Amino acid sequence: MKFSIVTPSFNQGRFLERSMRSVLEQEESDVEYIVVDGGSKDGSVSTIKKYSRRLAYWTSRPDRGYADALNDGFARARGEIMGWLNSDDMLTPWALRVAESVFRALPEVQWITTLYPLVMDEEGMVIASRRAEGYNAKAFYRARNVPLAPGFYTSVIQQESTFWRRGLWEKAGARVEAELRMAADFELWARFFQQADLYAVGVPLGCFRFQKESFTSSRMDSYLEECRTVLNRYSYRAPSGIERTARRIARHLPPRLYPSTGLAYPVGIIRQEGRGSQWKIAREWIL
Repeated sequence: MKFSIVTPSFNQGRFLERSMRSVLEQEESDVEYIVVDGGSKDGSVSTIKKYSRRLAYWTSRPDRGYADALNDGFARARGEIMGWLNSDDMLTPWALRVAESVFRALPEVQWITTLYPLVMDEEGMVIASRRAEGYNAKAFYRARNVPLAPGFYTSVIQQESTFWRRGLWEKAGARVEAELRMAADFELWARFFQQADLYAVGVPLGCFRFQKESFTSSRMDSYLEECRTVLNRYSYRAPSGIERTARRIARHLPPRLYPSTGLAYPVGIIRQEGRGSQWKIAREWIL
């Protein structure tokens, strides 16, 4: 299987080479690697040229942001499996080999990510990892994968660890939303979930670099506002007070089995918290 990986970059020269090598040195994988630079002035172009013979395509010119760069790169991509890696992040050495094994064995799987997202510091040392609960569309559209609603956030869908089939990309519009400056990945996931379930593997696939110039560090409020815009576009409804209370209580109580559904939730406490329609809403959020 041929992979198409795109890296958008702008003035990330001190991280770019390690990011590029994490793609070019993948174990036993056929990789079409595309680097789209936004006209960097920090030495990034010299790094790209160093590996130019191993790249399917590269350019360095002013653009309208990383989403614009991604659309340029993906328009040139021809691989069966697609993904992107930001210029300060890294893939694990086995990432594409694991992804290929899943896509070959399970033709029904359209996109995958990891249950174990890694985080590294500016020096490239892994500093954090925790197991995600898993992912599904219903939870995504309820903002479980972005910290908008207090008490409901679980885990982001780590962009650098996510890969998809070309068919899914085409069904979802074959584009990244260029109007979004920061949350284009989140908007893409919203469209993917309309087409297919997301599956997660139990090994790390990518590593996010936490550094002061990244969007999630320097402009988190703006990033969350874009995520809120995306969810509103897809009919997201913020949880009510009773829903938030029900969820917090449920996390700390032993469950009881609800006979009509066979599903478990803390029956007694939820009844105390809600009456009538509120009880029904709270129960649905627990289930």
